[in-house]
Amino acid sequence: MAISRLLLRFTHRNDTSCQFLIREIRVIRGKVFIRVLLVVKMKNIVILGSTGSIGQNTLSIIRQEPENFQVAGLSAKSSINLLEKQVEEFHPETVVITDEEAGEKFLLRSAAEKTEVILGNEGLRQLVKKPGIDLVIIALVGIAGLLPTLEAIEARKTIALATKEVLVSAGSIIMSQAKKNKVEILPIDSEHNSIFQALRGHQEAEIRRIILTASGGSLREVKGDLSDIKPSVALRHPVWKMGKKISIDSSTLMNKGLEVIEAHYLFGIAPSSIEVVIHKESIAHSFVEFSDGFILATLALPNMKLPLSYVLHYPERAKSNLPKLNFSKITKLSFENPDFGRFPCLKYAYNALNKGGTMPAVLNRANEVAVEAFLKERINFGRIPEIIKKTMNLHQVTEEPNLEDILAADRWAEEKAGKLI
Repeated sequence: MAISRLLLRFTHRNDTSCQFLIREIRVIRGKVFIRVLLVVKMKNIVILGSTGSIGQNTLSIIRQEPENFQVAGLSAKSSINLLEKQVEEFHPETVVITDEEAGEKFLLRSAAEKTEVILGNEGLRQLVKKPGIDLVIIALVGIAGLLPTLEAIEARKTIALATKEVLVSAGSIIMSQAKKNKVEILPIDSEHNSIFQALRGHQEAEIRRIILTASGGSLREVKGDLSDIKPSVALRHPVWKMGKKISIDSSTLMNKGLEVIEAHYLFGIAPSSIEVVIHKESIAHSFVEFSDGFILATLALPNMKLPLSYVLHYPERAKSNLPKLNFSKITKLSFENPDFGRFPCLKYAYNALNKGGTMPAVLNRANEVAVEAFLKERINFGRIPEIIKKTMNLHQVTEEPNLEDILAADRWAEEKAGKLI
C-alpha cells in the first residue's frame, strides 16, 4: 500500500516542461528504493497571429530550439504567402485562416497535406481547445483575440498574451475566469513582462506603485501642431519595430494608455498607483515600488525576443544569444512626465479605466476605428483623439458588464465612431 501511494506521488509529479518516470522499484531490508528518469518534454505551442511581428519573432526563437518546442497550430488573417512558408518549415497540425477568401486561395495552392486547414474566426476557438497544447500565444490585432482567449482559459491552457485589447475590453471577465480555471496569463508586452518578473515572490499588499515606461513614439521630437502629421511619419518608431496599428498607438501614447488598463487587471493595482514616464532610451522597461520604498527596475535592450523567450520557457529561464546590455556604452537614462495636452489619448485611457464597466471597451474600439481611418488617410492625425473623446462622451456605461455587454459596447463604439468619421 505504501509503495502504491509513493508511485502515485511520483507519477503525478509533472508540469509542461518535464515528467518523472518510474524505471524501477526495489524493496531491500524493508526500505523502498526508486529509480526515477527525468524526461524533458517538448512544449506544444499554438500561435494566433503567426504572420505578425510577435508571431514571427516567436517562430524565430522556436527555430533555434527545435528540441524544446513543437508548433501545434498557427493562424493568420490573410497573409497566406508568409503563412505557407511557415507551414512548410514548422509542419503544424492545424492552421486557421480567418479571412475565408484568402483561405480558399491557400487551400488551392497549399501542398501541406498533413495540415488541417480551418477557415473563419470560429476556427480560432476550435484550435485553442485541441488537446495536448501547452501554451497559446495570443498575438492577434484588437478585440479579435477576446473570444479565443476565453476559450483557451476554459480549456485550461496556459496563455501568453500580446493582444492588450483583450484585457482592456474585458479585463475583469478574463482575470476572473483565469482564476476560476487556475490558468496563468503570461504577459508578452515588455513592460508587463518586466513587472510580472519583478513581482514573483511578492504579495499584492507589498506594492506601492507601478511605473510604466514609454519611448514617446515617433512624434516625441516633433515641435508644434501635430494635426497634419502623415501616416508615413507617425509610423516611424525610433526604437521598436512593430505593426502599423501599434505604431500609431505609440505615436498618440494610446498604446501606453492601453497598457495602464492592462496593468490594472493583470496585477490588481489601483489606477491611481499606475504611473507613466517617458523614457526615450527604452532600456528600463518598468519600475515596481514596494511599501518599504525599494524600487525594482528591469533593464534590457529593446528586443521583443527577450520577453518572448521568457514566456516560452516559463517557469524556467533559458540561456540566450541575444545582444547583452553594455553599461559602459550607456551615456544616460532620461525620464520625463508625459505631456497630456499634446497627447490626450493617454488621459482618455485613465478616464475610461476610472469610469470602468463598458467604457474601456468603447475607448478601445473607437481608437481602432480612428486609427484605421487615419492609416487610410480619411482623417488627419488630430482627429484620432477627437473621435475617441466624442465616442466616450456619447456612451452610457454598463457597470459590471457580462461578455455580451462588452461585445455590444464594442459594436456600438464601432458604429458611433464610424459615423463621427
